[in-house]
Amino acid sequence: MYHKPCCYYHCYNPMHNYWNQNVNHNWNGYYSRNNYTGNFTLMDYGKQPYVVNIEQATKQNNTYRTAIWTGKHFQVTLMSIDVGDDIGLEVHPTTDQFLRIEEGQGFVQMGDSKDQLDFQEMVRDDYAIMVPAGKWHNITNTGNTPLKLYVIYAPPEHPFGTVHQTKAAAMSAD
Repeated sequence: MYHKPCCYYHCYNPMHNYWNQNVNHNWNGYYSRNNYTGNFTLMDYGKQPYVVNIEQATKQNNTYRTAIWTGKHFQVTLMSIDVGDDIGLEVHPTTDQFLRIEEGQGFVQMGDSKDQLDFQEMVRDDYAIMVPAGKWHNITNTGNTPLKLYVIYAPPEHPFGTVHQTKAAAMSAD
């Protein structure tokens, strides 16, 4: 038997004022790190249930790379690429990547070797980029503001708790 969805409880119950609450929710013993009116503490909450406004967290991030969730099978990192800079040409032999641009614009290059980057696209806010394992790739910030993006690696690429303040720090850590 089909029951028509009822909006009364979710729409009119004042206890479910999700968007205007300033407190953290506690359902099933877990806490949300969301703060609807302020900034997030950007750190790795991995292997625990976690809810985040990913757009707000991505735009808040000012580091080259900060891992915000590292699990057994995937990882989420936030990145901020300076004007005129790039992520750096790289390849991950066994890791697929999903990248989402939240702010800024850039130029994506991919290919089967670092000397043959035959896939090239311009990207900007709201664009998603999928990088298959084994593809050489780079993203260059072509805008006049930092390029803000988040990356999902499957499986995880960086150690739990990774924070690279700058690209130079990331290159020396690798």
